[in-house]
Amino acid sequence: MDKGTLAQAEPEKNWAGTYAYRAANRARPRDLDELVRLVREGSGRLHALGTRHSFTDLPDTDGTLIDLTSLDGGIEIDGAARAVRVPGGTRYGVLAQALEAEGWALRNMGSLPHISVAGATATGTHGSGNGNAVLSTGVRALRYVGADGEVRDVRRGDPDFDALVVGLGAYGIVTEVELDIVPTYRVRQDIYDHVSWDAALADLDAVTGAGYSVSVFTHWDDDEVGYVWVKTRLASDDDDVPATLLDGAIVHDDSPLGSHDNVTELGGIPGPWMLRLPHFRLDREPSFGAEIQTEYFVDRSVAPEALRAVRALAPMIRPHLVVSELRTAARDGLWLSPAYERDVLAIHFTWHDRAADVAGVIPHIEAALAPFAARPHWGKQHAFDAERIAAVHPRIADARAVFERLDPAGRFVNAHLERVGARLPR
Repeated sequence: MDKGTLAQAEPEKNWAGTYAYRAANRARPRDLDELVRLVREGSGRLHALGTRHSFTDLPDTDGTLIDLTSLDGGIEIDGAARAVRVPGGTRYGVLAQALEAEGWALRNMGSLPHISVAGATATGTHGSGNGNAVLSTGVRALRYVGADGEVRDVRRGDPDFDALVVGLGAYGIVTEVELDIVPTYRVRQDIYDHVSWDAALADLDAVTGAGYSVSVFTHWDDDEVGYVWVKTRLASDDDDVPATLLDGAIVHDDSPLGSHDNVTELGGIPGPWMLRLPHFRLDREPSFGAEIQTEYFVDRSVAPEALRAVRALAPMIRPHLVVSELRTAARDGLWLSPAYERDVLAIHFTWHDRAADVAGVIPHIEAALAPFAARPHWGKQHAFDAERIAAVHPRIADARAVFERLDPAGRFVNAHLERVGARLPR
């Protein structure tokens, strides 16, 4: 059988090996015409699958998974418009290499350059920085195949745009994304240690604002925060950075993530943005391997109180935790963005692959964060249902109405979208 057409699905898991896709069939179209034919001539439910970096059933279906990683199309850079068009299944790291070769850059990147552009933007995935919004805000336009097999474009400023960018795969299959670009720039990375929780919570903005992009790695149960990973955007390679941060100081012989083998270069050595903004190298396996991830977003105005609430759970969290990471993102106007209309602190947990234990801890964390109207990351494990999502996402009903209008027969509906209220139950 032609591999580009419908085929019986083989067992496959997400990149960490901690979620097994349940779809009955899988297709891997090689061009837009083939994708259109699959949508028009096929029956049953569909859902797009990218680089498999979700930790939930969000990108799954009881019908056919459409694997976009083989969809052809080149990266088209328009320097005059400061824009780039890229196939949706392209990894951010591959896009970054193409941009850097032409003297261009993205404003920010996530910690993993391995993630696909369409998948990351559809779930509100982010990097860090008080002044940096989630990756989805860089989207200027989307091209997608709708439920009727028609190819459609939506651009920034169009009526449905703010609903569709962080669209969860709920209305169609995104095939191309147009992104903002900026001139290339240089970045250095420095690690600060021995910052105390007392100092950090008294002036959290000093920590999260210590660089262009800042990540705090913690295990919650010590007097000290842990490691503060500061990425400084440079005007010149000989720009100086402070030797201290609150009551902490730069260290040159440690990494927040253990082995340096898969981590981008530390120690204050300047380099191009695309080799510094991500934590992990594109040519290595990212993160820790078999793991489960969870993440919640709270308004930065209440972030110290939210962190104190989580710290109180440290004895329960620590036995199952690999590490937690704290990052920030600037507010935006995308309806289902985790930063919709508020500057946020993201509280991330990387767990050991112990599904039952993690499932037992998550409700306690969510209860502790409930007073702060925490929003879960769409692609990571959480226990929110439709009622709780509606309480923290004020535009979920509006987004659902757009999805239902574009896909009235529910071809892109799945159990996850029904569960969180992004699509009506069927």
